[in-house]
Amino acid sequence: MKRRAWLTLGAVVLGGGGVVGYAVASPSSGPEETGQDKRPVKIYELALKGTEGKRELPRTETEQFSLVGVTWTGVTKELDGRAQVRTRGLETGEWSPWRDLGLDLAPPEEPQADMRGGSEPLWVGPSDGVEVQVLHEDGTTGALPKGLEVSLVDPGVVTTAETKVSAPEPAAFAAEVTPSTTPSATPSTTATPTDTATATPTATATATPTTPAPLPSTAPRPPILTRADWGADEKLSPDPSEYNPDVKAVFVHHTAGAAYDCSESTSIIRGVYAYHTTSVANGGRGWNDIGYNFLVDKCGTIFEGRKGGVDLPVLGAHTYGFNRESTGISVLGDYTTAGASDAALTSVARVAAWKLGQYGVDPAGTVQLNAGATQPNYAGTKFTAGTKYTFNRISGHRDGYATECPGNSLYAQLPAIRTLTAGPVQNLTVASLSGATASGSTYYTKGTVTVRWSSTTPASLIRNFQVLVDGQTVATTSGAGTAKAVTLGAGGHTVAVRAVHVSGKETTTTALNVVTDTTAPTFTTTPQLSLRTGTVNTTAVPVTLGWKAVDDKALREVKLVTPAAAAFSAAATSSGRTSNSGTASTWSMQANDYAGNSRTASAVYTPVILQETSAVKSGTWTARSSTSYLGGKSYSSGTKNASLSWTFTGRSASWVVSRASGSGQVYVYVDGVKVSTVDLKSTSTLYRQAIWTKTWTASAQHTVKIVVVGTTGRPTITTDGLVYIK
Repeated sequence: MKRRAWLTLGAVVLGGGGVVGYAVASPSSGPEETGQDKRPVKIYELALKGTEGKRELPRTETEQFSLVGVTWTGVTKELDGRAQVRTRGLETGEWSPWRDLGLDLAPPEEPQADMRGGSEPLWVGPSDGVEVQVLHEDGTTGALPKGLEVSLVDPGVVTTAETKVSAPEPAAFAAEVTPSTTPSATPSTTATPTDTATATPTATATATPTTPAPLPSTAPRPPILTRADWGADEKLSPDPSEYNPDVKAVFVHHTAGAAYDCSESTSIIRGVYAYHTTSVANGGRGWNDIGYNFLVDKCGTIFEGRKGGVDLPVLGAHTYGFNRESTGISVLGDYTTAGASDAALTSVARVAAWKLGQYGVDPAGTVQLNAGATQPNYAGTKFTAGTKYTFNRISGHRDGYATECPGNSLYAQLPAIRTLTAGPVQNLTVASLSGATASGSTYYTKGTVTVRWSSTTPASLIRNFQVLVDGQTVATTSGAGTAKAVTLGAGGHTVAVRAVHVSGKETTTTALNVVTDTTAPTFTTTPQLSLRTGTVNTTAVPVTLGWKAVDDKALREVKLVTPAAAAFSAAATSSGRTSNSGTASTWSMQANDYAGNSRTASAVYTPVILQETSAVKSGTWTARSSTSYLGGKSYSSGTKNASLSWTFTGRSASWVVSRASGSGQVYVYVDGVKVSTVDLKSTSTLYRQAIWTKTWTASAQHTVKIVVVGTTGRPTITTDGLVYIK
């Protein structure tokens, strides 16, 4: 529906009490229908008024729009000043701060007479009011471009995937235009097929409308939403596509604009497309298509940009002077102060790897591109048309043109994008090797191990992971894989993981040494129990448990299983324990190696307490009673050569006594042979002390005899019996 429109001056009262004039556009006929589930893309323009040094549009209520730009007469005319807008949020009704419009949007390389100059489009989100000012930044009063207008783009609701929008009743608006386009002439473009550096103009190759055949790539094609998916109105781009000979480089851009939700991505792209392509008469810039070949949002979704086939070298309009040998990828959003998301960086890298891979190009390298225009770039490097200049294969818009694009933060992320694109896979490490246990730098297994790994490169940029055994690939997973089980034969092996980047570059972890061992450890000495010194109780006799375990590869540990649980190192061969007297106990031990093999050995032992009353006596002995003695009784003697003898069959024995500061000495005889002189003297009084022990290699009958020495001044000794193990 067309409308005649006029501006009427109204007034609003601000919080401070002042009165500010604003323009209200009034329609000549009935209100616009609202609340539709779908609505078409629309673009409106409003003229700016004022002096030669400042043009403006007061606060104006409008119909709904989400993207804004300023255009002027003369596609090659530069605006030497500053363009700013304020918008009123549709939901909140609040006015935004002033926002600068980028004024470094390059003209087409083959400008047409009916095209307009213009700012970068700015996404502001759903809005229904606008205020604009264009002025010289230094305050001078020089002439500004003629025909200054603000273009407001409503991207509409076009695709079925988009959320249904029911807009509030719009205010009166200056003009409503049904989008249309004036077909532009096919631009004549030049490109050079050689990378050889030269300081003089080179021969040129003209881009062609002939559709080439798509080439295979060394990298996989990422998922890409088509123009139909984001709702492109192909009537706005009637001209045929043109094609470059190849793609030598990728230029990274940003669209700038306010923060957005990923559900708005298709609307943003439609808005940019409409701003670029709508005819000059209807508020656009009159281009033949959107300038970027691809667009990526912060969630990592990739969108087809300029038509012609994503798998073909479509001539874009993204980097003035260098479009003929490159492709352009723009990230939705403003990355002046904050960097792009990991998802966005990954998707930019995936597109770059795929496109450069079609032409055998190393994304980490450099290339010489032929300048199509004489101009400086953002850093001040001056280009001369027809001369070659060196660029990174993945560069920023500012490297080729005097613009801040893609923003300082995204520009600083270009090295990371190059690494993601070119490979190899970064920070690949083996995280664990389950089914095997490490001893030093060697792992031991029974045969089957599960290798787990990690890397910091996104899975979508990894072709596959390979598990290598002795340098040979034995298993493969996708780039999303993180683990794989493999079975190893007997003997020693090396195990490593190789990651293959989509570029084909490989990186391999340091190999792990793994030994397959299926032989269980052995006990060269089975569990043996011997008596030791210490305090004796009827329920706890001090003993020493001894053993010896070995393994043909690597012994890990030895465990006591019964009569109590305990664990010991591989080097340990004994442990001080206690055992119940008069009760047979099974001493079971398990030897484990690092591969998980185990062997168990057991023996049964019974500690027996022989009271002093069971001994054969000679000389004078006095019976004593006390709860401190074993069984409540003991024998004492101070008579020189008084003796007690015990005969038993066993493999270990200990003599139990009471000790005090006045205790004397005894001679100990074993099987008739004197083996020791034992002094019972102690600074403190001690009861039930195993003071002397003897162990034999095998069980046999033995006689232990103690004889009172009759030590001068302290002749008395007190004996509490004998303990032996059978």
